[in-house]
This record gives sequence, structure tokens and C-alpha cells, in this order.
Amino acid sequence: MPAPKRFLALPLAAVAALAFATAPADPPANLADRLDAILSNNAFWGVYVQHVETGETWYERNASNAFLPASNQKIFTTAAALDALGSDYRYRTALYFDGQVEGRALKGNLVLRGSGDPTFGSELVPGEDPLRQWAQDLADMGVTRIEGRIVGDDNVFDERSYAEGWDIEFVTASASREVGVSISGLAWNDNVVLVRIRASAPGRPPRITMEPDGFLDFQNRMVTANRRRGIAITTRRDFRNERITLQGSLPRAYRGSIGVPAANPTLLAATVLTQYLREAGIDVQGEPADIDDLVHFRYEREQPLFAHVSPPLLDILHIVNKKSNNFYAEQVLRTYAPGGSAEGAENRIKQLLDEAGAPTSDIAVRDGSGLSRKNMITPRAMGHLLAWMYDHEERNAFLGSLARGGERGSTLRYRLSRTPVRAKTGSLQFVRALSGYVTTQDGQTLAFAIFANNCTGSTYRITQTIDRLVMELAASSSLS
Repeated sequence: MPAPKRFLALPLAAVAALAFATAPADPPANLADRLDAILSNNAFWGVYVQHVETGETWYERNASNAFLPASNQKIFTTAAALDALGSDYRYRTALYFDGQVEGRALKGNLVLRGSGDPTFGSELVPGEDPLRQWAQDLADMGVTRIEGRIVGDDNVFDERSYAEGWDIEFVTASASREVGVSISGLAWNDNVVLVRIRASAPGRPPRITMEPDGFLDFQNRMVTANRRRGIAITTRRDFRNERITLQGSLPRAYRGSIGVPAANPTLLAATVLTQYLREAGIDVQGEPADIDDLVHFRYEREQPLFAHVSPPLLDILHIVNKKSNNFYAEQVLRTYAPGGSAEGAENRIKQLLDEAGAPTSDIAVRDGSGLSRKNMITPRAMGHLLAWMYDHEERNAFLGSLARGGERGSTLRYRLSRTPVRAKTGSLQFVRALSGYVTTQDGQTLAFAIFANNCTGSTYRITQTIDRLVMELAASSSLS
């Protein structure tokens, strides 16, 4: 097995509580009994706890069994991204011109080349929309006409927009930025269309506007109800095209918006740029298009008109892990995959697990977010990867992407607030998970993976049991 990469710099203050203990010790003699007593019988449990310095196993239950990880899958996604790309990696999205300039006219196509950047035009990243800025810049340069089309290039990823094993309801019934969003090598605004809804008179349909206007084939079957509160809307999407139907009722004073995932994000980005150019006073004569419908463009012969660079990967992974953003996770997964495919990403992740000394025969990676019910992870493999990343040159970036107990704005904001833990949550129907690092009472750092599958009864009780396990590890001591 290759020697692991070593971290040489001093730990950041933010992760000082997770520093190595100076005197590694054996696990407490009765720790296993205490953990066994906490585990309930209303789930199938998989638990693995490993000392990060000695590599010694402190506790295990069904640790070699394969489990659905839910969003704990994002730990695999982000660890492999840091190993392959580094925390300083930035995406680059560029606009090219394929043609000739005649006076104030551009005679040819503008080609928008994506890099898989999930932050491009995203509402989660502050700043001006790059597409709007580029349109205004061209107008300021004196361009008044484009005798061609706006062409989107998403070829950095393969053509499969949805991951294997996603629930069909995620794709057909979701109107959310978080679930069922198409994966694309060219992304804009989290690959969703903003639909604004405003109630009208009782008994009448609410008023609808969208951005970009007319992109969706929108069927408004909603009605304004004569009540003050209570929203009852159902959504139906056709994942093969841009048709969406909203039906149900809204209170009479309702004003709000939803983000509807686009079936063709590449065409969405090209359509938005076309609209922005026209709003800036530039006549665009052709209709938006996908580069697959045109002759291949040779980028090596041209310099881009404009280029947009993303925040560093470090910042992007904070959104993936702390906020558990599914769309960002899927985009990151494809970024380090050969050919931009899920299969390529799975191979990369398994290579990393091999380096970490984790068996991979029972590992299945079908997506980056954990939404797929065909993902399979063993608690032992998760524990080995966490211990490996603790000694990785990107350790600080990895630890910093995980939520602290009780951290505001994270998935742990209401959990483990007084516990020295950094971890990633996971939640699907009948599935709960938590994996990360915890510091014991005498300063030992433990990597842990806790999976609960086939959960019955109250999911709150399952979550409570997971938190009790972590608190018991934090309260443990090599002398107890």
C-alpha cells in the first residue's frame, strides 16, 4: 500500500479540538458495553469507530455489511475531490466567438463553454450574474447585432442528466433546487427556472412569471383560495422536456417563488444569455442551441471573449457538506471523473479507498449526493477513509468542510451543540447516518461511522440514538 500523504502545517484554530493526542491509548474496557446498551432494535445498525493515530478499532457492529449511506455519500465525494483536484481548484466558464466582426455586428455564433461549475450564476454565491454582466459588457463595447446563435457546450460531462437509483419522484414531482436537479457540464442558477407565484382574487388562478420568460411549458392549474394561510400545491414534471404542471390551492395573500429544475440546463443557460443580450439592446438573430446540434468548435484556435472563475473548491465543499447541497455534490463528483461520468468517479473513489486500506468489494457509488438507493458503503470503509483523510495534505480543508456540533447554517445546527465533533449527516426514507470525527475526554481523536438502515418508528428516536452514541464516545476516556 502506498504511503499516505503527510500533513506538515500546524492545524487551524477551528480544528484544534481534533488534534492528535500526545499519548495514544487503548479503548476503554467497558466502552463496547456502553455503546451496545444505547443501540435500539428499531433499525439495522452499522457502526465503526477507529483511533485516527494508532489505527486501532475501538468499536464495531456490522462494520463489514453494506449500507445505504444517504448524504454520508458526500464524504466520499468531497474526499476524492480534494485528493484529485486540491482545495485551490477553480472552475472556469468561458464565452467564445466563432465568426467575423463587421462594424457593430458579430457574424457568427457565441459559444458558452461550461466546466461543470455548480456556482455559475448560483444564488448561493454572492455577486453579479456572469451572463448578465457579459451581455452588458458586449453592449458597452458597441455590439448591436449578433448574426448567429448562442450555443451551449456541456461536453465536459457525459450526457446522463440523472443518476442511477434516484427515486422517480425526485425527477417528476420535485420543484426544488435540492432534489432531482439535472446534472450538466454547463450549469447556471443551480439548473433551475425561477417561477414567481402571486395570488389573485379567490376562485381565480394565481399570476405566474418566470425567468427566463417562456422557457417552461407551464400549465397553471392552481386556484386562489379564500383563506389566510395553508399551501396545497402538487407538482408534475416531464423529465424529458420542459413541461410542468402545478395544481392545488394558495391562500389569498400568497406571494412566493419556487425553483423548477430544467430538463435541459444547457439550453437554459443559452436561452438566458440570449434574453440578457436582447435586454441590453443587442439583436440576436438565431435561437439558442446545444453544441451537439452544430459543427464542432475548435477552442484551441480562439481566445475567449470573457471568462468566469469560480470560488476555490474549498468554499464549494463547505456548501456540499455543511449544507448538504445535492446539486453541488453531483457536479463535483463528475468534475474529477474521467469522461465526466459516474462510473469514472466510482473508479476514482475506489482508488482512494484502496490507498486508505479499505476493502472495496462491497462498495457501490452511483451518485455524489447520496440520493441514489443503489449506493452501498460499509462502516469500516467509511472509517478507514476518515482516518486516511485526517493524515492527508488536504486535512484542514476536509475537516473544515464538515459541520461542527451546533454550527449555525449547517445540518448539525440543532444537534450535538456541546460535543467536540465534526461530522456529516445523512437522511433518506428509512435511513439515517452520521460520520466524522469526535474528540474523547482525554484528547483522543476517533473517526466514526454510524449507519441506521430499515428504520422503523420515530426517525427522531433514531437520530437521538445516533447522537447518544457520539456523546458517549466524547465522554469516554482511556482510563474509564
